[in-house]
Order: sequence, then C-alpha cells, then structure tokens
Amino acid sequence: MLRIHFTSEDFGRIRLARHPDPLWEITCSLHRLQTKRGRWAFADWHRTTRATLAGTPLGAAVRRLIVPLVPLAHYFPDFLTPPEAADGLDRGLAAIIDTPAARVAHEIDLLDQTNGCPAWAPTLLDRTAREELAKVLRAYHDAVVAPHHDRICAMVAGERALRARETLDTGIDGLLGSLSPAIRWQPPVLHVDYVDDRDLHLGGRGLRLVPSYFCWQTPISLADSTLQPVLVYPLHGSWLPAPVRPLDASLAALLGKTRAAALRAVALGATTTELARSLGVSPATATHHTAVLRDAGLIMSRRLNNTVLHTLTPLGAAMLRPVGLPRTPAEHPPPPPELRLSSPVEGRSA
Repeated sequence: MLRIHFTSEDFGRIRLARHPDPLWEITCSLHRLQTKRGRWAFADWHRTTRATLAGTPLGAAVRRLIVPLVPLAHYFPDFLTPPEAADGLDRGLAAIIDTPAARVAHEIDLLDQTNGCPAWAPTLLDRTAREELAKVLRAYHDAVVAPHHDRICAMVAGERALRARETLDTGIDGLLGSLSPAIRWQPPVLHVDYVDDRDLHLGGRGLRLVPSYFCWQTPISLADSTLQPVLVYPLHGSWLPAPVRPLDASLAALLGKTRAAALRAVALGATTTELARSLGVSPATATHHTAVLRDAGLIMSRRLNNTVLHTLTPLGAAMLRPVGLPRTPAEHPPPPPELRLSSPVEGRSA
C-alpha cells in the first residue's frame, strides 16, 4: 500500500497531465510485454507489436538495453521517467541524457540491489551511453507507441474532461476519490494499491496526476520521495467498447443534421442526458446517435457509475474544424515506424 499524505497547501497544487507522457507510456508498454496480466485489454496492440518488433536490430537493442532497466518489478530507475517528458519526447530524452552521473550511479546501484541489472549498466554513467539509450527509446516509441498516438490522446482528453467535471461537481474529494478502483481517498491520505508498503509525504509540493494508456490496474509512483511527486494511474476500466462495425458503414450512417449537431454538442464534453437536452430528443435517441459517432471513430465514451461522458477524438475535432485551418501538434499523425523489434521477453510480475 502506498499512502500519499496531503497538507492544505497540496490541494491547490494538484495537476492533471494535459497530454500523454511519452516516457511513462514507453515504460508501461514495456511492462505490458513482460506479463500476460491484462493482455486481453491490449490484445490488438500486443499482436501488432509482436509482429512489428520481431526479428529486427531494434528488437535486439530493446531486449538488451531497455527491458533490463524497466523490469516489471518493485523498482526501476526514476531518471528514465523525468518530469520534462510532460512537454514531449524530445524534452524527456534530453533530460535523461542530462541526468547527473552521480544520480545515475545511485539508481543503477538500487536496481542491482533490488532486481539485479546487467553488467553493462554502469556504462550509463557516461553521457555517450545515455545518448545511445535515448536513441533506442525514441526508435521504440516511434515503432510501438506512436502508431496509437491519436487514440491515446483522445483517451487522455476524455479523462481530463471527466476529472474536470468531477472537481467542479464534488471538489477535490470527488477528484481524488474517483481516479481508479485501486485508489481510495480517506482525507488527508490517498491510499493506493501498490507493489510495496510505504508513505509519501507531499509536504506542500503538490501531486502530478498522469493518466496512462498502457498502465494496467496498479498505479505507479517514483521511488525517490525527494523528487517532485507523481502518480501514474490507468485509463482502462470504464471506456465503452471500441467500434466493431466497418468504418465505411459508420460514416455513411453519420450523414445528417442531427448527428452533426450531436458532434458539435460534445466538443467540450457532454453526457448522454446533456446531449439529449441539447438536441431536443429522448435519451434513447441520443444514445443511438452517440453509438454511430463512436463507431465512426469521431467520439469516445466513458462510463462512470450511471453517467456516460462523450468527448471528441482527434478525427472528430478535425471534422469540426473549418477547412484550411492547420492541425494542432497533437492531431498530426505519427511518422510510420522505420525500425522493428525482436519478440518481447517475459519478465517478473509486480
């Protein structure tokens, strides 16, 4: 159990990540490859990833360099998930490269004590070795994480909309009490199901909340309590199923003024009841319209208790944008992967 202790100053310093954190997604995706737990939730990703990564130079590099550094275990080095990654992969990788050698040495030693580490790990004290590690991390991200960028961004955007509503309706207690089934809020302590038993005292530093697509069931925090506090928690669990009908049929069904109005109505997030009121239709009719929009890949829906919140996907947002306006950076499709990885290894479960 992880117990996160809040003070009155910490409540005003809670922050929810605006965008997916690429280095946390890299780490959590590698954990997904090291266990069969929750594989059903990532079945399509896991299958395509194995096919994409099998039998290549990148695969050998990831298996040799990255997997041993981020085992699915009680500890992996904190310097691999720096806060700078909140501003993008480039900033995060630069922070890894710039990590002081003394800190790298300390965390590699902790890894060796807790899980064991490869004989080459001390070479990471050298900046050149960290630059090579950053290259492999970037290649892995491009091949495995980036192809799912739009869906990950849409889910994080939906999560932010949901948490904003929770905070406005029920305050901080509602926000902290609804993050995940693995997280329970008993003021002034947040109780988190965790891989080991410890306490984290925020002491006025606040808490950065990072929803993660590839995190599964068990939230993650930094091992070093002196670093800026972070809690990574899973997005999966209350999203409605992905589309199952052919996309062409869904897009054909989408045509019409009512569904166009429905798409505009969910631009800032809307529940089924709110949507029905906005369109002047019954909740059952609104549910039908959202099903069509969701099957077409234009919205995502998330269930919380008896409420379903609908938010736009990047494709849905693009359809509402006037012709000729540029896409935002988050809506640009990722570049196609150029390198591939060998078959993943099975690792230790937490």
